[in-house]
Amino acid sequence: MNQKVTVSGVDTYNLPVISVKKMDELFKKKLQGDMAARETIVNGNLRLVLSVLKQFKNRGENIDDLFQIGCIGLLKAVDNFNPNLGVRFSTYAVPMIMGEIRRYLRDNNTIRVSRSVRRIAHKALQKRENLAKELGREPTMKEIAAALELPEEEIVFALDANYEPMSLNEPVFSDNQDPIFIEEQVRDNETDESWLQKILLKQALDKLSSREKEILSKRFFSGKTQVEVAKEIGISQAQVSRLEKVALDFIKSYIR
Repeated sequence: MNQKVTVSGVDTYNLPVISVKKMDELFKKKLQGDMAARETIVNGNLRLVLSVLKQFKNRGENIDDLFQIGCIGLLKAVDNFNPNLGVRFSTYAVPMIMGEIRRYLRDNNTIRVSRSVRRIAHKALQKRENLAKELGREPTMKEIAAALELPEEEIVFALDANYEPMSLNEPVFSDNQDPIFIEEQVRDNETDESWLQKILLKQALDKLSSREKEILSKRFFSGKTQVEVAKEIGISQAQVSRLEKVALDFIKSYIR
């Protein structure tokens, strides 16, 4: 389809693509102060912003505004990326772009959360991460509250208030075919069917390999990124991604 699609004045159909090798060369020049190389990196990665925008398409927000906010995240990623860490730029940039857009949506949300509450939530999240490393497990709310010398109820309230409201039309899973939406998973009470789903889920998890279980546990219960999981268990991020997808596909097909 030779159709021009313009977002914020940018022709997204003809955006350039930069190879990994070329990116390495450009970052070396950029670190030496070459601003033209910096601009080339930014223009060559605008597709990353577009890919992130797909996750916010049903929010009723102006796509041009979100694109510009995403570009701010991209610029921050370009300026802070260290090519010597052995991580692909896209792996580093996507979370920063997404974080920038989420902050924009949160700050412009009709449901306002005070700065003091957001500050407590931020401290609690940092403390939870530090305690998890020290204890070798996920800390309890009581332990986090004690470490911050704050009431447990205040910590729980701050963390709950800091979560962005989600639309019932938000997709929670997709296998490149029919997506599953939140509204399809919401129930007002327990039914025989929901109990059956739990039993089937437990059976499916039991059939996974120990490595697949470990990856799912670290990814979805400990909240770790694929890069963090890869470092912890000694395999590549690509292998983690593949094993995670295989495990999720198996669970979905088993429950069906």
